[in-house]
Amino acid sequence: MSVGIVLPTKDEPRWVQDEQRFKEALEGTKYTTEILFSQGSSAKEKENVETLINKGIDVLIITPHDGDAAAAAAEAAKKEGITVIAYDRLITNTDAVDYFVTFDSFAVGAAQGQYLIDNAGGSGVPLYLYAGAASDNNAFLFFEGAWSVLQPKIADGTFVIANSSEAEALKDKAKLTRDEMSKIIGQVTTNWDANEAKNKAQTHLTAASANLKGDVAILAPNDGTARSIADVFAADSAITNYVITGQDAEKASIQYIIDGKQSMTVFKDVRTLVKDAMGMAVEILDGKTPETTGSYNNGKIDVKAKQTDVIVVDKNNVKAELIDSGYYEAGEFTGLE
Repeated sequence: MSVGIVLPTKDEPRWVQDEQRFKEALEGTKYTTEILFSQGSSAKEKENVETLINKGIDVLIITPHDGDAAAAAAEAAKKEGITVIAYDRLITNTDAVDYFVTFDSFAVGAAQGQYLIDNAGGSGVPLYLYAGAASDNNAFLFFEGAWSVLQPKIADGTFVIANSSEAEALKDKAKLTRDEMSKIIGQVTTNWDANEAKNKAQTHLTAASANLKGDVAILAPNDGTARSIADVFAADSAITNYVITGQDAEKASIQYIIDGKQSMTVFKDVRTLVKDAMGMAVEILDGKTPETTGSYNNGKIDVKAKQTDVIVVDKNNVKAELIDSGYYEAGEFTGLE
C-alpha cells in the first residue's frame, strides 16, 4: 500500500465526493491506496491510521475530525517514517505534519462576506452569523475572512448583528484574536451539523424582535448548514427576503441556488485539491520535494502548504462553472437555464 487516506465522515456529502475524486485520481497509476472514514470519532481515526501503518503505507493523507486530537495519529505515522499530509483541515499542536493541502480558507470567508455586502440593500440590515465547529481550525479561518470584510460594514451601520452578543461587543474591532473569535463561534457554532444549524436558527428567529426581521443577510458557513438555516428563515412570515452564503457546491445546494433558496456557494473544486494532494504524494514516493505556496502555523510549527483557489458561484454563473466544466451533469438538476 503506497498511500493511506483517512477522511472524517461518510455522513457529509462533501467527503463522499472527495472519496470518489481520490479513486479517479489514482486510476491508471502504479500506486495503490486505501480510503478509510473516521465517522466523526478521533478514536476511530487513530485506529484507521494504525490499520494503514500496518499495511506499510509511505504517505498518509488525512483530514482530521478534530485538529488537536489528530496529533496523536499523525505522531504514530511519523514515528514509522511516514510522510503526513493534512488534507483540507490542519492538524494542530504537533510537529508531526509535513505538508498541508488546502483551499485558501481565509479567502473563502472573505468571498462569503463580500457577497453579503454586494447584495445587501440599504442600511441597518439584520446580519445573522453562523460558524463551523470550534474543533476545526478552518472554521476560525472562514470566520476571520468573513469578519475582515463584514466588520467595516457593521461599524458603519450597513449591517446590524442580530444573533451574537459577543460579536456585537466586538463590532468596532477590525482584527479579532483567536480567543475573541472563540467567544463568537461559541454562540453561533453549527458544529457542521445540519440539525444543530436548524435548531440554532429557530432559536435565534424566535428571540429576534421585529426590527431584526424583514430583509436579512445570513453568513452560513457551508452548504449543509445553509440549506437548514435557509429553510427556517423561508418558513418565517416576518422574513421578506434573505441572502445566504454557503460553500462546497454540494449537489443539493446547487439545486437550492437554481430554485432561489440559497444565494451562493463557494466552489472549491475538489478535483484540483485531490490532484494537488495526490501530486504531492507521488512526488514524495518518487523521492522529490513537493512544491508549496505558503505556510500555516499549527500552534507548534509552520506547516508548508499548497493552496488551491476558490470560485464564487451563484445563479448567474452556476452553469458555466459547474455544468460546462464537467463537475456535474445538467441532468442532475431541474430548472437549469
